[in-house]
Amino acid sequence: MLGSREFGTEGREGPGRSSGEFDLSILEKNPPDHTRLRKVAAPAFRPRRMESYRGRVEKRVNVLLDAAEGKESFDLIRDLAAPLPIRIISELLGVPDADEETFIRYGTALGTALDGLKSMRHAHEAFGAKKGLEVMFTRLLAERERQPREDMLSILAAEKGESIRPEEILPLCQLLLVAGFETTVNLIGNAVHALLLHRDQWQILVDEPTRAADVVEETLRYDPPIQLTSRVALEETEVESSATSQGGPVRLSKGNWVVTALGGANRDPDVFARPNTFDITRSDNSDHIAFSSGIHYCLGAPLARIEGEIALRVLAERMPDLRISGKVPMCRSNTIRGVRALPVSVH
Repeated sequence: MLGSREFGTEGREGPGRSSGEFDLSILEKNPPDHTRLRKVAAPAFRPRRMESYRGRVEKRVNVLLDAAEGKESFDLIRDLAAPLPIRIISELLGVPDADEETFIRYGTALGTALDGLKSMRHAHEAFGAKKGLEVMFTRLLAERERQPREDMLSILAAEKGESIRPEEILPLCQLLLVAGFETTVNLIGNAVHALLLHRDQWQILVDEPTRAADVVEETLRYDPPIQLTSRVALEETEVESSATSQGGPVRLSKGNWVVTALGGANRDPDVFARPNTFDITRSDNSDHIAFSSGIHYCLGAPLARIEGEIALRVLAERMPDLRISGKVPMCRSNTIRGVRALPVSVH
């Protein structure tokens, strides 16, 4: 585990970084700036407030499945996994009547840019998304300054110039949107994909839908949405490793980069029994680090867990005979792990 005393993220321009194309807000900062910005955003993601979203998440899942249920087959990503988190994070931020298709396009473009820009077309899509979000959030923030509401944008507008500098607001809004969308889409997609590939596990969930929370944790361990992150050593230190030819600790000088393979750590045989087995009944999956750790532990983890749990429970209750009905293409990314489409049939 990389402790926050020895490792930080300031000025990230190394492995796992998108070469400076985008400001990833608090993900790229160390204390005291990280502490200051996280303190501004944290109240919107407190577990008690997140629990209040259960009702609207369940209502939205049922609305989406109502639309999908009558089809002979449907794409679980397009029809459930993507529109659900976009609607919820839009409500949390305070984006009224959000154009879900546009938000999905923006979120996907910015999420794929985390690996770096691959082509001129990719660059055009990513920077177009960034510009589109800047225009929208600038307008909404100005409205919240005049007429505050109970949403994240109103909090940011009220804190501008105090706890958060004006130039920090838009990057934070963009981060919250992408983090609240891309990871949850892939959590739900990866969970259903794994369940349908392991029919015995799907049947366990169908028989006991209350195990949906266990499915979320096992998916986060077995097939997490974020595979890689990176840290930089703030001082000379040693990291225990068995990966070197001689084994033993690896010495890192100040400024050295470390790419942390979250997906690999979650399959560590010294921590997890049968690490390569997808088992929703296991009791040791709470030790996963899919949401990172320390001061950079994911703020939105409670909301992602709620969305994943409810989506999986309702899906198992309403569509017990769900099956994969076509090819399942995967995202082409080193950082993000997920299915781009998941064709399924109900009968």
